[in-house]
This record gives sequence, structure tokens and C-alpha cells, in this order.
Amino acid sequence: MLTIDAQVHAYERDHAGRPWKDVLTGPPEVTGDAMVAAMDAVGVDGAILVSPWTMYRYDESYALEVYAAHPGRFGLVKPVDPADPAVTETIAHWAAMHGTLAIRIMLSHGVTSDPGDPGINRALAAAADHGLPVNLSCNGRLEQVARLAATNANTRLVIDHLGLKQPRVPPTPPVPFGELPKLLDLARYENVAVKISGACTLSLAPFPYDDLWDPLGRVFDAFGFERCMWGTDWTRAANLLSYGQAVEPFRLTGRLSDGERADLMGRTLQRIYNWNSQGPTAPGRSP
Repeated sequence: MLTIDAQVHAYERDHAGRPWKDVLTGPPEVTGDAMVAAMDAVGVDGAILVSPWTMYRYDESYALEVYAAHPGRFGLVKPVDPADPAVTETIAHWAAMHGTLAIRIMLSHGVTSDPGDPGINRALAAAADHGLPVNLSCNGRLEQVARLAATNANTRLVIDHLGLKQPRVPPTPPVPFGELPKLLDLARYENVAVKISGACTLSLAPFPYDDLWDPLGRVFDAFGFERCMWGTDWTRAANLLSYGQAVEPFRLTGRLSDGERADLMGRTLQRIYNWNSQGPTAPGRSP
């Protein structure tokens, strides 16, 4: 069984050649080499490398460098700006490159909340045309996602981080799953999948975070394991737990069968993102 993390980030220290747009609450750098070392230490075979919007906005150049340096270990996701008049051309160019798996829209970061916005819908249509899922950073915007899912049935939408606000530093919010019913409502749309990324940061209990399994069980029941994907959201989670602590609860729990664990920790991701045993599918993917 391949173990594939549905969301990690890598970045350099801030420097003049590739300056940060904003300051991340986390380590001063987590290079691609460091990310691979962390994965190797706990037996994670691959990961979806999401170019970090906080520092780099729509510049995916460092993610491309990491991908080239570590063949077969990463697939790539690029944030796109739906307000950019050239967004469809940007998506077409991205889809034609090796290692690219999806685009990301940062609904929770200044993007209009209008579900009828032409830019958002143009980006979703372009992604569908090129067989790319669309990752959505959307805490506080799950009602908008419902409308987008209904009007873009041919586009695969993937909810980042359970669609919930997750902490960057302690403490965990006292009611971390308060918005969960809004996520569960999205299960009625067959084109919506969900990443269980960063879930361990929502626990109010110590490692191995046993209080997660009741709310996560509701997600699994609603979406089925064929639409759920485990992920760590490393390095956003770095101030709350180690990389291994974000991996091992999903291996140790008795709440998952072997088949469910295999789906959650890699098999579903391979299907949704067209990732085969050698890594991400090359250009020419099927929608």
C-alpha cells in the first residue's frame, strides 16, 4: 500500500530572490529535502505539495524546483487567482506540465463570496476541461461551496482541511468541529471530496488524539472512504505536533479496517488525483 499525504508545504527562508509576501507562523524554512526526510522517517511514500499561498501567493516556482529534485515523491498543486482575466490560460499551462495534479482557489482569503462570480466559475470550468481537481481553502465559505458544486457538476471539488478553521498555534478552539454539519451537507454532491488534512490539530486530547474518531466517523459515513483523503497539512501544523504525530494516529487506530485505512491514506488520492505507483500522471490525463 502506498501512503500518500494529501497536503504538505515546502518553502525557503525569505530572501531577495524569492521574497515572501507574508510571514508564516511556523519554521523559518522547510525545504523540499527536509520534507522528504520527514516523510522517509515515518514511511510516507509521497505527498501532494501545495505551493504555499501565504508566502508565495501565485508563484509556484519553488514547488517546481522541489518536484524536479525529488522525482516521484510529489505531485503539485498551484493556487490560482480567479479574478485574473488570464486564469483559463494559466490553468491550461499548468495542466500541460509534468507532475501537476490540481489547482487551488483560496476562497477564505479575499475571494468574492458570490457563487455566481464569473471568474470563479470560469476557473472551475477550465479545471474540468483539463481534468484537474480544484482544491478549495474554504473555512467559513461552505455554503458558497454548496452552490459551486451544484452549478459545476463536472468539476471535481476537494475541500481542504475538512472545511474547518484550524489553529496555527495552541490552543485548539474549544468547539473545533462546530461547523461540521455544513461540511456533511456537501456529501450530497457527488463531485465533492474532502481532505482530512490537519485533523490532528483539532484534537483537545493528547497524542494519539482519540477524541477525533467520533467526528471523523461522521465524515466517513457521509462521504464514504472513496471521497476522503488523509493529510497532515505540514508545515502549517508544525507548532502543534510533529510530522510523525500527524501520521501515526491513522495507522494505530482500531476504528479503521485495513481496507478503509488503505483508501484513506493513499488509494482514494491515487484515483482522484490520477497518481499511479510511479507518481503523478503525466500530461494527457483524462478528465
